[in-house]
Amino acid sequence: MIASFLITSGLVGALVALLYVFLVWNFNYWKKKGVKGPKPVPFYGSFPNMVKQKDNLSIDVQKVYKQYRDDEDFVGVFSMRSPQLMILNPQLAHRILVTDFNKFHDNEGSTWFDSKKDRIMSNNIFMLIGNEWSERRKEMVPGMTANRIKAVYPVTQEICRKLTQFIKENYNEVDAKDLSLRFTSDVVSDCVLGIKANSLSDNPSPILMWTKKIFEQSPASMAYSFVASLWPTLKTIFQMRFIKKETEDFFFGLVSSAFELRRKDRNVDRVDFVNYTLQLQEKKNLSDDEVFSHAMTFLLDGFETTASVIASCLYQLSKYPSCQEKLRKEIEDGLNKKNELEFEKLESLPYLDQCIHESIRIIPPLLSGTKVCTQPSELISRNGSKVLLRNSDTVIIPYYAFHHDEQYYPEPNEFIPERFSAENGGVKKFRDMGVYFGFGDGPRICLGMKFALIQTKAALAEIIRHFNVKLNSKTRTDNRLNPADFLGSLDGGIWLDFEERK
Repeated sequence: MIASFLITSGLVGALVALLYVFLVWNFNYWKKKGVKGPKPVPFYGSFPNMVKQKDNLSIDVQKVYKQYRDDEDFVGVFSMRSPQLMILNPQLAHRILVTDFNKFHDNEGSTWFDSKKDRIMSNNIFMLIGNEWSERRKEMVPGMTANRIKAVYPVTQEICRKLTQFIKENYNEVDAKDLSLRFTSDVVSDCVLGIKANSLSDNPSPILMWTKKIFEQSPASMAYSFVASLWPTLKTIFQMRFIKKETEDFFFGLVSSAFELRRKDRNVDRVDFVNYTLQLQEKKNLSDDEVFSHAMTFLLDGFETTASVIASCLYQLSKYPSCQEKLRKEIEDGLNKKNELEFEKLESLPYLDQCIHESIRIIPPLLSGTKVCTQPSELISRNGSKVLLRNSDTVIIPYYAFHHDEQYYPEPNEFIPERFSAENGGVKKFRDMGVYFGFGDGPRICLGMKFALIQTKAALAEIIRHFNVKLNSKTRTDNRLNPADFLGSLDGGIWLDFEERK
């Protein structure tokens, strides 16, 4: 009996010891390279909230940033067991994204997806790597020129009018993210595919429901993410789909139907993405899957992130009534004789632009960027220390931490749109400094940025000119991020009340 107990205890002890060794065996990775950094903790690495989720992961990242920013340009950290080099110097971040782009041209997210299992994510331009990314971007850029965006602007205006009517019928305790997602679903579906989603109605098409399912993960995919974070080698052995198959099937079926209808009626007079892509398919002999993936890039990027920006900006404006009133005056002064905002005027409203970028600064849709080193590269810190990065090493650029650094943005938690005024250097000043990443930076800056901004501006202008937007009591006011969301979103959601202006 005693012998059996001792054997069992020994085996358990050995397993615990092996698990411990497994968890910590590479924790000297950066130390061997002479790179400083916080001492990692078994199982958690450098970021406990990646597992605990008591706060958002970006808050852990920000703590490391603040601890080392004054003395170091980079530090070694661990995402559970995976080593990452965190960039603390904004000019070095700018160099990685812009000047040395060829050495860091791939996003780390590309290592998670299998094109045979996850056609949407693996073919998204954000996930593509190397020459495949370069060729896809060249194909897609002409599809989103200013002229094409302007050509479908009347569609956006029509949907804005539906947005106003929808709010009039649902003006109290409105979920701002749901409202914004209804708007972007209608705009993107119509402008990109020529399909009416009718999301701003009591009887929306299935598009809205499936849009909300895009980022829903199954328990199996969440378990895979957890295990792969502990054992990164798993990603080279087995890759799992992250967008559910039924969601993928719906959107590929939707895109297929849109393209088939347009092929049958080539007389449709719309200078939109569908027409452009059909011409591209004929010119380059692209497969249907390649064409559908082009469309899915705009759908995926246009639905979620743009809706988040609209909701966040409404949240900030509801907290700062004086800013809301200043914006309202600018919008009303820009109306033409038909009481409409023309495309050129909407584009050029400076304070509207400033409000959008300031709300993105406070709650950025993407909280950090992770880049893969694709060529050996030596980084030199201000104190003379060096690190030689090898192929496949990962660097993390802490967007949220830069956005909330009081050295660059005094009173970083306050909504001060004038930070981005022309007199203060505008957005370009902060992007060139390497401290603003609202749409990324460098050659991989967001491809749909112009389209997203027009959507966002149109929605905000329509709402602010017709309604006083007020914060509902259900909404917190401290900008606290949702601990469980990998994208930037307010904890507890954004709930608003609307008061119609006469």
